[in-house]
Amino acid sequence: MERFGGPLKNYTPEQKAALADVDSTYESQIVQARFAAQARLEKAADDPEEQKRIQDDLAMEIHSLEERRDRKKEELRKSFS
Repeated sequence: MERFGGPLKNYTPEQKAALADVDSTYESQIVQARFAAQARLEKAADDPEEQKRIQDDLAMEIHSLEERRDRKKEELRKSFS
């Protein structure tokens, strides 16, 4: 953060744990989405168009989860002040 011109924050261990918990929660959701997509890709092995749609859906889902994770972490950081 300091590289971007903002002050360097020193978080308490509890605050760090809360941020790590958010990361962990969303990372597990991303892994679940990947497993589900892989299963669907295996079923659609003979349909390249369906495979492309599944891959696109997965990319959108991961992007959405990453955005929600980042928003949640930002909310937490604001609450720490």
